[in-house]
Amino acid sequence: MMMISIFELFSIGIGPSSSHTVGPMRAACAFAKSLSERADFDKVARVTIQLFGSLALTGHGHGTNLAVVLGLEGDLPESIDPETVNARFQDIGTTASLNLYGKKKITFDVMRDLIWHMQDVLPYHSNGMRFTAYDADGKALTESTQYSIGGGFVVTDETLSGVNTGPLRDCPYPFQSAKQLLALCEQNKLTIAQLMMANECAWQDEATVRRKILNIWRVMDESIERGIRRPAGILPGGLKVRLRAPNLYTQLLERQSNGEVKEMDWLSLFAIAVNEENAAGKRIVTAPTNGAAGIIPCVMKYYIMFYPPQHDDAIIDYLLTCAAIGVLYKKNASISAAEMGCQGEVGVACSMAAAGLAAIMGGSIQQVESAAEMGMEHHLGLTCDPIAGLVQIPCIERNAMGSVQAVNGARLALLGDGEHHVSLDWVIRAMYETGLSMSTHFKETSLGGLAVSQPAC
Repeated sequence: MMMISIFELFSIGIGPSSSHTVGPMRAACAFAKSLSERADFDKVARVTIQLFGSLALTGHGHGTNLAVVLGLEGDLPESIDPETVNARFQDIGTTASLNLYGKKKITFDVMRDLIWHMQDVLPYHSNGMRFTAYDADGKALTESTQYSIGGGFVVTDETLSGVNTGPLRDCPYPFQSAKQLLALCEQNKLTIAQLMMANECAWQDEATVRRKILNIWRVMDESIERGIRRPAGILPGGLKVRLRAPNLYTQLLERQSNGEVKEMDWLSLFAIAVNEENAAGKRIVTAPTNGAAGIIPCVMKYYIMFYPPQHDDAIIDYLLTCAAIGVLYKKNASISAAEMGCQGEVGVACSMAAAGLAAIMGGSIQQVESAAEMGMEHHLGLTCDPIAGLVQIPCIERNAMGSVQAVNGARLALLGDGEHHVSLDWVIRAMYETGLSMSTHFKETSLGGLAVSQPAC
């Protein structure tokens, strides 16, 4: 049974979208790397990129064009400097050339070689892309079809056919369902976080796991701090959405000085701060997607602020528990809005955060499952309908709403004894079936819902 690591669910990258920015950049970089390793690399004179389905329909708003072009140069979302992205893309457009995997300059005409198939969808997933390399005579040397399936995860046609899937990773406590997860915890007298840590330690030592988790939190926390302290301004993309986090932060500080502290106001501020950073294309943590990146960090930040004192163990246990719930959604449904709608992003992040918060507030494994179930139950059917294809309206506010729901879910779960009528496994199944039944107009295509409720300009 193939297990998913916490570091696959939580990865450091850039905004605004894990499926439309992070995944495509990784896919393009992987293709460029494969070209650089070929015996005929010196013959490569041109590369074309074809984008299909949701990638084509909302790719401009999500920065997919920048992501795939810079990915061909060898850039990756975890290491690229967000401040250089626009300037480098403009330079490639001006010179009509790029540095393929940092090793060879080739011709690249953005208008000719980046092809948008608005009406066509590849068979496996709406977020499909195809890379083709040609020699100087126009002969195709090789081609790769890849899919960005949510959360920055990428699969290829070869992966789907079972070819070159790589070795399976063994771990002591593999699980496919919440029922199996809870049974393993009970049998081995482990918390969910302890079980996840044991699995991670099968692949690297505990000190490394702890250090890497705390680094994930550091980047999350920095995205909150940057978002609340950034100068007031306008988000890119043409909607002229004003940054609200800096002004909200000032207001809350004034209220705090007057003794008017409201916990949920701070929670909403933290979520908005992260997602404004994401919408601006800055450094954030995919958790488990970019569109929902504010929920998990802001719930932890809220806990640190209102439930002191805290230690690193609380942060580690929180993120490990969140990851365990994320694994269940990734294995049994999807975290791609292009497949599931926003229930697969904000809904999943809310479910994960509710579980993590319940765990570090002393909840039993049954109460943790109850919190996770509530987090999704009340997001079922949530559409993904971003105006102008930008991760701004309604995405930023949806993170604030999802965060409040996560805290409420955890609190309600802790008031109960862990018993609930609908299991987490059933709500995941319900989410999956709802997503499959949802019209493509409401699944990250900007063809329905709020996306067409008003002019985008």
